[in-house]
Amino acid sequence: MTTEFDPQAFLKTLTNQPGVYRMLNSEQVVIYVGKAKDLKKRVASYFRKNIPHGKTRQLVSHITNVEITVTQTETEALILENNLIKQYLPKYNVLLRDDKSYPFILITDHKHPRIQMHRGARRVKGDYFGPYPSAGAVYESLKLMQKIFSVRQCEDSFYKARSRPCLQYQLKRCSAPCVGKIIDDEYDKEVELAKLFLKGKSQDVINSLVDAMEEASITLKFELAAKYRDQIQVLRKVQEQQYVSGLSDELDVVGFHYQNGIAAVHMLFIRDHKILGSKNFFPKLPKNAEAVEIMQSFILQYYLNSDMRQKIPKEIIVADLSLVEPPPFEQKPLEQVTELPEQPTLDIAALNEVLCTTAEHKVVLKTISRGEKRRYLMLANKNANIAVTTMLSSKTATKKRYDLLNGFLQRDEPIMRMECFDISHISGQQTIGSCVVFNDEGPHKSEYRRYNIEGVTPGDDYAAMDFALAKRYDKVSEEHKIPDVIFIDGGKGQLARAETYFEDWKHQKQPMLIGVAKGTSRKPGLETLVFEGGMREVALPADSPALHLIQHIRDEAHRFAITGHRNKRAKVKNTSTLQEISGIGPKRRQALLKYLGGLQGILNASVDELAKVPGISKQQAQNVFDSLHDKA
Repeated sequence: MTTEFDPQAFLKTLTNQPGVYRMLNSEQVVIYVGKAKDLKKRVASYFRKNIPHGKTRQLVSHITNVEITVTQTETEALILENNLIKQYLPKYNVLLRDDKSYPFILITDHKHPRIQMHRGARRVKGDYFGPYPSAGAVYESLKLMQKIFSVRQCEDSFYKARSRPCLQYQLKRCSAPCVGKIIDDEYDKEVELAKLFLKGKSQDVINSLVDAMEEASITLKFELAAKYRDQIQVLRKVQEQQYVSGLSDELDVVGFHYQNGIAAVHMLFIRDHKILGSKNFFPKLPKNAEAVEIMQSFILQYYLNSDMRQKIPKEIIVADLSLVEPPPFEQKPLEQVTELPEQPTLDIAALNEVLCTTAEHKVVLKTISRGEKRRYLMLANKNANIAVTTMLSSKTATKKRYDLLNGFLQRDEPIMRMECFDISHISGQQTIGSCVVFNDEGPHKSEYRRYNIEGVTPGDDYAAMDFALAKRYDKVSEEHKIPDVIFIDGGKGQLARAETYFEDWKHQKQPMLIGVAKGTSRKPGLETLVFEGGMREVALPADSPALHLIQHIRDEAHRFAITGHRNKRAKVKNTSTLQEISGIGPKRRQALLKYLGGLQGILNASVDELAKVPGISKQQAQNVFDSLHDKA
C-alpha cells in the first residue's frame, strides 16, 4: 500500500449505509469489487493490524484507492456488485467464465411456425423455451418432438420452395403445411400441443390428445384417431423413461466441491419431474478463495446472466457449505493473531431477494433438503467431486511431466512457460506459421497465435521461421510473456535460424532453444532433440513422460498450423479468380460468367470475344485476358 492512500482518513468519512466498494491498484485498475450492509464496517476490516488471511493481506498491499457506490438496500448492492464484476473482471474476485450463450428451442411466429434451435440475441419473433444446458440436449429434444408432433423443422428457404411433400412427410415427421397437406387450424393445434410439451406439461398434452382421439372415434375418423393413439403411446413411453418419482416440478440443484485450489459447481436442471440435463462449471478463483465467496459469486453471475433471467426456477437447492472443508491459507502464528476471522456464511435472505426481483416471481433458495431433493443434491455433489478429481489427476500428470522435463534439461529455475513454432504449406502456397503456448497447467489456448507468412520465397521454411519469430517477439515487452523454453519443429537448419534471431536479443531473460527433429520413419517416439546449434542431439526413450510432453506441444503446434493453412487454402479456393481483377465488380463478373458459360469459357475466350460481353469495354477485356493468362 502506497503512502498516497491513507485508509484511516478515508474511513473517517465513510458512511454506514449499504453499498459497493471497488479497490484499485497503482495503475488505477479495479482489483476487487465487494458489497456490504455497512460500508464503513466492512471496508475497515481490510485495514486492521492483524489480518490472518494471506489472500486479504496480498490484496491490501496493492490498494492505492477505494471507490464507493452507496445503494438503498443490500439487494441493490448485490446486483450492482455482480454487474461491476462482469464489467471489470477483477483479479481477486471469483469469476464465472462461461461466455457462450445458452441454446433455446424456438417456435417461430409464422403462418406455419417452425421448431428450431436458437442461440444468441432474440431477434426472431416467437416463443423461446429453455435455456438448455447444451446443444446436444436441444437436438435430442428436437429429435423426440419429430416423433410426437408433425411440426416442421426445415429452413424457411426450403419450406417456401416446396412444390410437393419432402421425405419428412413420408416418414410421418412433418404434416407438410408447405403444400397444404394439413389445414391451418389442425396445424395450429399441433403447434400449441408442442408448446405445452416444451413447458413441461406432458400430462396436459396427453389429456388433450385423449379427448381428440375419442372425438375422432365418435365421428368415425379412424385414421385420425389412430394418429392420436400413436402420439399418446410415444408420450407415455417418454414419461416412463424420464419420470422421476417425487413432486419436484421446477428445480435447480447446485452441487459443489472444492479441493487444492480447484472448485467445481455441478448443476442439475429438473423440470416437470424430468432431469433436463446437467453441466459442470469451473470458476476462475483468486488464491485462497473461500467456499462461500465462490458459491455466492457463482449464483449471482449465473442467474443474473441475460439468458437466464426469465428462466430462474421456483426452487434452487445449493450445497451445505458448512460441510465443505475450507482451503488451507497462509496464517500468522497463533500468538500474533489478536482477532479470529469471522466465518462467512451464505447470505440466503439477500440472495433470495435478488433472485425474486430478477425473476419477477417467487424463488426459494435453500441449503436444507430432504427426501428426493437430498438425493438430487448428493448426486450433484458427487458429480462435482468427480469433476475436481478428474481435473486434479490431469494436473498432477502434467506437473509430473514438467518436473521430469525440468530435470532432463537441468534447469535451475522451474519451467513456467513453453512455446513451439511450426510452419505449414503446400509447395510454398498459403504458408502459415503457428505458435502454441503451454504453461504449468498444460495448453494455454487463449495465447495461441497464427501468422500469415508474407514477403518470403515460396517454400523457404527458414525465411518463414524468421518471419514467425519476428512477428512473435519483436514487440514483446512483458517479461512473463517470454518463454523459458522454445521448441522449433525441425532439425538443425530451423534451430540455427532461431538461434540467429536471438543473438541480438535485447531482454535479460534468454529462452532455451530446442529443435524437435522427426525420425527417419517419422513415427512418434523416434524424435531427436537438437541443442546448441546442432552440436548435440539427444533421443529420449519412447516411454519417457518428458518426451510425451514435448510430443504434445509439437503435435499441438502442427495441428494449429495445418488447421490455419487449410482454412486459408479453402478461402483461396472458394474465391473466384475474377474477384482479384481490378475494375471487374460483381455485375461485370456475373455478365462474363453468364455470357461465356462459366470460368472455363472466360479462360478460352479471346480479347475480342471478351469485349462482346455487355458492359465490358475493350480495355477491360484486355485487362481480364492479361490477368487470367498471367495467372495461368
